[in-house]
Amino acid sequence: MSAKVGVVGAGAWGTALAQALASDGSDVLLWAREADLVSQINSERRNGTYLPSAALAAGVRATSDLAELASLPVLLVVVPAQFLASVIAGLPMGERDLVLCAKGIEAGTGRLMADVALSACTADRLAVLSGPTFAHEVAAGLPTAVTLACGGGRAQWDRLAPLLARPALRPYYSDDVVGAEIGGAVKNVLAIACGVVEGLNLGQNARAALIARGYAEMLRFGLARGARAETLSGLCGLGDLVLTCSSTSSRNFSLGLALGQGLTAAEALSGKNSVAEGAATAPVLADLARRDGIQMPIVEAVHRLLAGEAPAAAVVSDLLSRPLRDEQEHAL
Repeated sequence: MSAKVGVVGAGAWGTALAQALASDGSDVLLWAREADLVSQINSERRNGTYLPSAALAAGVRATSDLAELASLPVLLVVVPAQFLASVIAGLPMGERDLVLCAKGIEAGTGRLMADVALSACTADRLAVLSGPTFAHEVAAGLPTAVTLACGGGRAQWDRLAPLLARPALRPYYSDDVVGAEIGGAVKNVLAIACGVVEGLNLGQNARAALIARGYAEMLRFGLARGARAETLSGLCGLGDLVLTCSSTSSRNFSLGLALGQGLTAAEALSGKNSVAEGAATAPVLADLARRDGIQMPIVEAVHRLLAGEAPAAAVVSDLLSRPLRDEQEHAL
């Protein structure tokens, strides 16, 4: 192979990114932990476990050996957020760009993914790719725009953009790594809340209000952490929020839907191949917000619901009974 880009993680999103990058005939090396999945991708040109709808391009080759990625100058790291540290620890040493594609906050430490990845490379070699993306649409070659936030600024963008851009996959430049990460992590939790609204049949008005008030929470948390407002109003913040709060193609929205229909979190999450990142992010995000005095009542409500502290209808009732206030109060 003449691959210049490797994708670490062969879930739905990692497989979709590999497929998109191979759409112009490029070679892409895709790492999967499971040997049987590697065999299926290479022999059958499909990922029947995570992305069965896609017929994979000839340029996608899978491996279960991280050492095969050693010579590649760019790695897209697409493993679930809670497994990032262990996978990063196994990466072969080398000077390369790491593009983080997982959206979450590490449980137990409260670290964003870029902080976790600093054990493997310097900040100027870290980038974050985030935005409104459903894996099956990206794999199908449907038009998609994302934020590519580069810790190394324009110099890193000049290295990465030509390797990652495709006619149907359009990255936009940012240097706000923190903003890109926070947008992606917080929107997952808010998507669970929107799924609950759907499960309780509360209507479109309620969903629209929740998206708007949820965005206010994202903005409060992001600004307190050093993110820029314009980043959170862009593709990796508001854009991603609107997408994942509006469709059962979102794993987090589907989780919330099940909760709103009366299932427990354990019941809703059991037997799933894919990961709803918001389930792991909600408790740590709620804890960080409480610690820092940031009001995030929707995030707190999702955390309570996932913890089984109250049924969905009671959690929504508590939100609706909060004191009346100015819309922009505490917005900054």
